[in-house]
Amino acid sequence: MGTWQKSDWRNKPRVQMPDYQDQEALHAVEGQLSKYPPLVFAGEARRLREELGAAGRGEAFLLQGGDCAESFDQFSADSIRDTFKVMLQMAMVLTYGAKVPVVKVGRMAGQFAKPRSAATETIDGVELPSYRGDIINDLPFTAEARVPNPQKMLQAYTQAAATLNLLRAFSTGGYADVNSVHQWTLGFTASDKAEKFRDMANRIGDTLDFIKAAGVTPESAHTLRQVEFYTSHEALLLEYEEALCRMDSTSGKWLAGSGHMIWIGDRTRQVDGAHVEFCRGVLNPIGLKCGPSTTSEDLKELMRKLNPNNEMGRLTLIARFGAGKVAEHLPRLIETVKAEGANVVWVCDPMHGNTIKSNTGYKTRQVHTVLAEVQEFFAVHRDHGTIPAGVHFEMTGNDVTECTGGVYAVSEENLSDRYHTACDPRLNATQALELAFMVAEELVSLRETRMAANG
Repeated sequence: MGTWQKSDWRNKPRVQMPDYQDQEALHAVEGQLSKYPPLVFAGEARRLREELGAAGRGEAFLLQGGDCAESFDQFSADSIRDTFKVMLQMAMVLTYGAKVPVVKVGRMAGQFAKPRSAATETIDGVELPSYRGDIINDLPFTAEARVPNPQKMLQAYTQAAATLNLLRAFSTGGYADVNSVHQWTLGFTASDKAEKFRDMANRIGDTLDFIKAAGVTPESAHTLRQVEFYTSHEALLLEYEEALCRMDSTSGKWLAGSGHMIWIGDRTRQVDGAHVEFCRGVLNPIGLKCGPSTTSEDLKELMRKLNPNNEMGRLTLIARFGAGKVAEHLPRLIETVKAEGANVVWVCDPMHGNTIKSNTGYKTRQVHTVLAEVQEFFAVHRDHGTIPAGVHFEMTGNDVTECTGGVYAVSEENLSDRYHTACDPRLNATQALELAFMVAEELVSLRETRMAANG
């Protein structure tokens, strides 16, 4: 680690990254970004590592959620507020179910780049480079739009800075008041369609009433009106990541200044690849997506490389297999981790293995298969005596119609109503909150199982 330099990734094989045609323009943007302030600070990243460590030990629970890919066109204060709001609601429900603090990490302020299954796409016989996210190129299917443009990194930085500024204001300015959050949730359960969640919501309300009667109010306890909220994204565009990498003067270690937590995708986790090389050298907590093709040998090498000191909270393994496939793949990875004596944080991503094409032609995900994968994830960990430490959702606070199902029963015919995503389908606010209630029920069941086992 002592000899690692932030540019070392350039000597490694790179995948899922653009080839910029104008190298002079690229270098100019990199130079400009390298002079900008980091978006996050080392103390924040270290605090998140500690909180993730608590989740790995079962003393907290991780809720990670947000956009599939952030958009320049759809950027607004209202959109940020609405996603933040629904994550607070989800966190409250999960806190009640788990009876431990919930670590809140948004896929926000940096989730601008997306890996693609193919380098090009063809429409009506015309083949063009794939859209790779607003930080790289543009969505319209034209040759000009699909040319990678390094200037877009500067716009991504500006939007990320504005997003973080607003999130910090919401987190500390009273918007996160626990009583307000609960009132929003009661609005969801007031509908007859959400009646099955009303009992848990009422029990949460009773708890808040007791706290208030005991003299603990938002005015007397800042923890009832402020929250810690962190950001995360896939560290895919390494020119951007390197340009925002900074030396932490306190520890002498390198910080990925683009976000509190960064992760390596299932398509970029090559042991000797550029993305692993970059991520191994920064002090931030690192996520690693683990799909069906993840072998035990790969996982061993990746754990050694990304977490050589075996620190709990440093490495989060984000399992994404697909409903019906968790029992086939997760046990071998759990056994590998056990055999290595590795400290990892186990998280379930039930989104990426469950994307289908609807009869109407839209990519979608079904709420019941998303829940099924979460339930299978919990069941496997229950069987192995290990700790399911969190969930990872692609979601938005907007009233989109991109995933089918849920208590308000979005159908395939509804998908075209408000299908706004540029990449993958996202849960809308009510679907995300519904899943939080269902995950909370799993957490209650898990807690009761452990209590029974401990006599």
